[in-house]
Parts: sequence; C-alpha cells; structure tokens
Amino acid sequence: MDLGIKGKKAIVCASSKGLGLGCAISLAEAGVDLIINSRDPKNLDAAAKLLRSKYQVQVETVVADITTEEGQEAVLAKAESNLDILVTNAGGPPPGQWSDWTRADFISALDANMLTPIALIKAVLPGMIDKGWGRIVNITSQSVKAPIPVLGLSNSARAGLTGYVAGTSRQVAEFGVTINNLQPGVHDTDRIKSLDAHIAKEAGITVSAAKQERRNAIPVKRYGTTEEFGAACAFLCSQYAGFIVGQNILLDGGAINSTM
Repeated sequence: MDLGIKGKKAIVCASSKGLGLGCAISLAEAGVDLIINSRDPKNLDAAAKLLRSKYQVQVETVVADITTEEGQEAVLAKAESNLDILVTNAGGPPPGQWSDWTRADFISALDANMLTPIALIKAVLPGMIDKGWGRIVNITSQSVKAPIPVLGLSNSARAGLTGYVAGTSRQVAEFGVTINNLQPGVHDTDRIKSLDAHIAKEAGITVSAAKQERRNAIPVKRYGTTEEFGAACAFLCSQYAGFIVGQNILLDGGAINSTM
C-alpha cells in the first residue's frame, strides 16, 4: 500500500532504538525524510546509517535530551518550520511504589511524558495548520487504559497527555491535522527488559520466569515487535488516516480485556 507520504518530513523523538526506531523505519520505508533524535550518539549514528542505506531517504540527527527545552529547540530547529509529521516519544519513569514517589519524581515524570510532547505539539501545530495537513502521533502506554500499579508516575503523566490530546485534536481537525495516541503493551524493547528485571527481583524469580509469566498473560502468548508498532504508526501518519482523530489505539496483543 502506498501511504501517500513520500517526500514528507517527520520528526521522530527518541528514535535510535526501540519503538521510536520502529516508527522511523516504517516512515522511511514509506519515503518520509526524517529528523531523528537520541541522547546516545553511537546508537543514533547507527540508526541513521541504517535508514539512509536501506531506504534512501534524507536523515538528520540531533543528539539531545528531548525532555529538555534545549533538546526540543535543537530538534525543532532542524525542521525549519517545514514539518509534516511529528512522533513524540520519551523513556518512561522508573517503577516503584506509591510511598516512594516525591513531588520531584512527579514533576520529572510530567516533564518527560506530558509537558514535553505538549510543547512539541504546540510548536508544530501552526505550521501544519497553515499547510492544511499534518499528522501527530504520541507514543503513550497501555497504562492509560488500564493503570499499572508499579508505574504510577507513568500512569499519571500519560493520562494527562491523553486528556490534552482529546481536546486539542478536535480543535485542529478541521485544518487537516490529526493527533492520535498509540498505546503500546509489552513489546520487546530495552524498557520492557528493565521492567522484567524489576518484576523478577520483586517476585524473587528469574528474569526468564518473569518473562514467561508475562507472555502467558497476553492472549497472543508473545511480546509485540517494534516492526508491528512502527507499521501502525506509519498508517496513522498516512493519507488514509485523515478521519482518525483523538483516538487511543492499543497495541497489546489483547492483554487488556475491554469492550471499549
């Protein structure tokens, strides 16, 4: 399927590996030129070389922490007010218990997983509205749909972003700009590896046993792949997604049992 976005320009945040890289790969496959970002120059350079060599698209890199104002400014400067697609993404806060979290912990989580994407959205919307076309996809979490007790910081921040998107997406839809959220479940990424290790430690079991328990709790009996996730992201950025507005799309292998 031709997604109709060849030659468009996208920012994909935190995209040197994991779900961000999965999104960057699928967009590159569709012919989208990319601005990719990471705090790790080695991983970022490797990702850029892969994307350029395999898909022959233009790829610009920005080594920066996207959760800082300086990082956001550096990434946005590369777009030069000419952007069609924004994929927001940032690592989630650490797991823990309600008694562990301080005000500073919540502020940090909100900065990374709510206020950063909001700042980026506000920065790119005027240009997209002027063009009459734009796609914004936020990588959030299945915890917005079904909160995970040990991820209270993430639950809170991502739910706040979801509320913001619900209103904003409907205000800008008439201008040809869509904003939607992708809610990943358990995918085979470094983030999940760290959570598996945390679960194993808390339960007093091996990491292998913890992983098997989590797989068994997913109807498809496996973790998701970054390729699957990236393909879903690319579709939401495509010419065919103009009627999808303010939605929260689960990619969780059926783990959350809900009719809504």
